[in-house]
Amino acid sequence: MSKKDCIAMLLAGGEGRRLSPLTNNLAKPAVPFGGEYRIIDFPLSNCANSGIQTVGVLTQYASESLHTHIGGGEPWGLYGSNEDGVSLLTASPEDPCGYLGTADAIYKNIDFIDKHNPEDVLILSGDHIYSMDYRILRQAHTFSGADATVSVMEVPLAEAHRFGIVEADESMRIINFIEKPTKPQSNLASMGIYIFKWSYLRKMLIDDSKNPRSSHDFGKDILPRMLRLDGKLYAYPFEGYWRDVGTVTSLWEAHMDLLEQDVEPHLEPDPNAWQTYSRDQYLRSGRSPISRTDEHDSSLSHWNNAVIGDVQRTVVFYGVQVAAGSVVANSVLMPNVKIGRNVRVDYAIIGEGAIIKDGARIEGSIGKIEVIAPHAVVEGSAFIPSSVLNIQQT
Repeated sequence: MSKKDCIAMLLAGGEGRRLSPLTNNLAKPAVPFGGEYRIIDFPLSNCANSGIQTVGVLTQYASESLHTHIGGGEPWGLYGSNEDGVSLLTASPEDPCGYLGTADAIYKNIDFIDKHNPEDVLILSGDHIYSMDYRILRQAHTFSGADATVSVMEVPLAEAHRFGIVEADESMRIINFIEKPTKPQSNLASMGIYIFKWSYLRKMLIDDSKNPRSSHDFGKDILPRMLRLDGKLYAYPFEGYWRDVGTVTSLWEAHMDLLEQDVEPHLEPDPNAWQTYSRDQYLRSGRSPISRTDEHDSSLSHWNNAVIGDVQRTVVFYGVQVAAGSVVANSVLMPNVKIGRNVRVDYAIIGEGAIIKDGARIEGSIGKIEVIAPHAVVEGSAFIPSSVLNIQQT
């Protein structure tokens, strides 16, 4: 795929309140995932693997966390001259409102897109876990002659109210699009992955910017208006693994998915498979980051940690220490977590750099995952069934 044929715009400015306290000082796409990755590594890797060499990353909330992680784009091979590579596009400091919505973020970077003059523009979200070959998506988009193509996947009808829902005819031409309907008539959910003819989208964005009643959002405003104007919109069904990890529960569930051998995405490096790249992997020159270990029951563990205690069905990041006598189960231990002796952790996400002192108990459940804030200190006398409000922050 030539970089002039298609460029990608990756929306990564979300505050991620539903992931609090993990996102108190961190952009949602920069939240750690899967042993050594960050959430944004997945769409960036998809771009690299799909041959898309021009990527604009739109940042806003806690943007420095993403800028540090992405840098010049070297881990993903997305670097070079002004004609390609990754570009970090932060809202202008002269604009006190920043990006007002997903469509507004793209509108305010029209000049960047025009500079590359692409035929198509791929719009991506920075907070989804999946592996997709965007070349196949674009082939479907080109073949149909669509003005816009929306990636969709089937979800249980009982959960459809949580998504933008697409209704399509037998040819997969979209006949209706409703953002989070109260009574959904379809189970085809938008994945927040769109490809547009740039000439068509450009006009729609300019018109939308002049509408004071618009929320400047693709799902709420741009796509419904395209349908009202009889635009040619098609759905692209995706059958692979995909998760929106915008909540604590969904983030925990996605980590538990990794413990299943037959569930994608497979994170163990394989030269014959689709690669997921990360900055840490790049700095280590490709050394294998994580593995399934015999000594820990159904867990995924980074090579650079010191786990002496009993760890079961848990994803363990780099720099983690678990002392003797401690039991950790059904949990996620993010980078540089320190767990003392005789600690019990169950159904929890322990934020980056947190310290859990000797004897502490953190016990959640499937319906209530406990979260310890990054760099928090949990005292040895603590028993946490439902609240972390009184934990000391360092």
